[in-house]
Amino acid sequence: MAESPLGWWRRQGLRFRLTVAAAAVLALALALSASVLLNVLDRALIDTVDDTTRQQAQTVRVQADAGTLTSPISTHDGTIVQVIDASGRITHVTYGTDRLVPLLDARARERVLAQGRATFLDGRPYAIPGPLRVMVLRADRGQTVVAARPVGEIQTSLAVAGRVLFTGTPVLIVLLAVASWIMIGRTLRPITALRTGAAEITHTARSRRLPVPQSHDEVHALATTLNGMLARLEEAEQRQRALVSDAAHELRSPLASIRLQLEVALGHPEGQDWSETAEGVLEDTMRLSRLAEDLLALARLDERGGVPARREPVQLDEVVRQVADRYAEARLTACEPVVVRGDALDLSRVLTNLMDNAARHTSSKVEVALTADGVLTVTDDGPGIPEQDRERVFNRFTRLDSGRSRDEGGAGLGLAIVRETVRAHGGTVCLEDAVPGLRAVVRLPVAR
Repeated sequence: MAESPLGWWRRQGLRFRLTVAAAAVLALALALSASVLLNVLDRALIDTVDDTTRQQAQTVRVQADAGTLTSPISTHDGTIVQVIDASGRITHVTYGTDRLVPLLDARARERVLAQGRATFLDGRPYAIPGPLRVMVLRADRGQTVVAARPVGEIQTSLAVAGRVLFTGTPVLIVLLAVASWIMIGRTLRPITALRTGAAEITHTARSRRLPVPQSHDEVHALATTLNGMLARLEEAEQRQRALVSDAAHELRSPLASIRLQLEVALGHPEGQDWSETAEGVLEDTMRLSRLAEDLLALARLDERGGVPARREPVQLDEVVRQVADRYAEARLTACEPVVVRGDALDLSRVLTNLMDNAARHTSSKVEVALTADGVLTVTDDGPGIPEQDRERVFNRFTRLDSGRSRDEGGAGLGLAIVRETVRAHGGTVCLEDAVPGLRAVVRLPVAR
């Protein structure tokens, strides 16, 4: 099956298509311009001849009305003039003009007079080479003045101009096509460099960046945007690798503990307290379960790209009351009505993680407060966190020395989940000194 012209055109390179399109547009523009130029030039020259011929005819008509015509009639620009009386006889002519045969017969003269404008006439029957432009005016006593002027030189000039344009236009098109080919090639050179640079980037050369051209144009913006994308992808990959590495490290401890307890129990079954072994295995299993849930929550946050699963009105005060009721240490000091837009389950998990962290380190009580401006605080009276570590604890798998033991510390993902979730809801979270203790402050935009 033969390929369609459109399919062939689409298969051509961008440089070829742009060059052909530019040449085609120029050819069309030059053709239209040449046509308009020749028509306008022809019209202007003919109008000039008509004006000159009319002036000569009017001059002769005035002389004919006054009876002062000379024989032959003299004209300074070579205009041919015949004066015809009412009987159709030629009475006066310019030098060298036929005195027997009028340039226009009676019917033709009447038609030109009715039209009020000049007309073309073939001059060869009158021994005049080329066409004539003939004007007719009516004088007194039934006389008619016929004035004519050769326009062969005008047509010759227009023909020469047409040949020059016909010959020069293809040359201009070829020159433009060559210039367009060179300029488009230079314009596309940075894109070729981008393509080459992108082809050289592999999984073993992740830190490579695409070349950025010096010119601040669209290609420069494209290269900058692509380099930004590569940086984000590299950062995401590094975070993913770190997450996998840290998760594997965290999984080793409870799995090794479960394995050790089971091996000891199976190796010495007669002296083993199976109830105690089951409790230890269950504790490690619960730790694995919490770690899996935290990893799943982080994976979902990363998958959504920092966007909540749902954006619906949430009564934040009701969420705070429900979560605080589950903790014996919690004391609700303030809980004003607040409506935010987001996911109720994610916001509940934020408060749960903060409450777990506060309850794990508090000495006696945990205070929870929610104000009408969307500020949620969870305060404990524990040992607190040094100021230089208050930002670091929001990183994934980050635990301070005081919280590294299995009984006291988690996997180091709770506060990371809190920050990612709060950011997804358009809010902020920070840690402050409560003297004594620590205060977690969450600020969420209130739905108006």
